[in-house]
Amino acid sequence: MFNVIIIEDDPMVAAIDRQYVEMTAGFRVTGMFDGGISALKGADFDHTDLIILDYFMPEMNGDEFINQLHRTGWSPAIIMVTSANDTETVTSLFRHGVVDYLVKPFEYERFRSALERFSARMNVLSGTSGTVSQSDIDRLISPSSSGEPGKNTLAKGLNAPTLNLIRSFLKKHPEDSFTSEQISKEVNLSRITVRRYVNHMLEIGELTSTIDYQTGGRPGIHYKYCKV
Repeated sequence: MFNVIIIEDDPMVAAIDRQYVEMTAGFRVTGMFDGGISALKGADFDHTDLIILDYFMPEMNGDEFINQLHRTGWSPAIIMVTSANDTETVTSLFRHGVVDYLVKPFEYERFRSALERFSARMNVLSGTSGTVSQSDIDRLISPSSSGEPGKNTLAKGLNAPTLNLIRSFLKKHPEDSFTSEQISKEVNLSRITVRRYVNHMLEIGELTSTIDYQTGGRPGIHYKYCKV
C-alpha cells in the first residue's frame, strides 16, 4: 500500500484528489494540507511514498516547496496536479524530479494512469536484488510496455458474472449516469465492489465518468455506459 499526501489549497479539488486516490487500488491518503508550509511543518515524509501537489498556493508555490523539501533531505515522488501549463514552469518542475504532470481539469482515467505508472515503477525496483538490468530500466522508463492486460482480461479479484451484472444494468440505461452508490443499490452489491468493477470498465472504455460539483459537500463521480 502506497501512502499519499495531498497538498492543495482548493478544498473542492483536494476532495476530488482524495476520492480519486481512494478509488485506485494500492493507494491510501495519509495526509491533507492546504499549502506547502503547513505540509513541511506537519507531514510525516518519512512514511510518505507519493505527494499530489498543486503549484499555485499561497506563501509558497509548488517549485519552492519541492526545493525546500529536498533541502530537508526528503525525496518522495511527486505528481503535479495544477492549472500551471506554461513551458517554463513545466520544464522547471520536471527538472526537479516530478514524476508526472496533470493539467486541470483532468479525468479520473488520467489520474489513475499516473498512479498506476508510479506503482509499476516502484514494483520494478522492489523486485530487483540490488542491481537493475537493461530490461528493468526499460520498464522503469515505460512501465506500460511490460505487459498490460488486454481489454478482455479481468484484473485479479474480478469475475465475469459480477461484471456482467453491472454491465447489464448500465446497458439498460444508456442515457443515464449513476454514482457507484446508486449502482450498488440497484445490483445489490457493496459500494467497494462496484467501484472496483466500474474502474475496470473505465479502463477498457465501456464507461465515461463526470464529476458532479453540486452535491452540497464532497463532489460525486457519475458513470455512464458508452460502449456500442
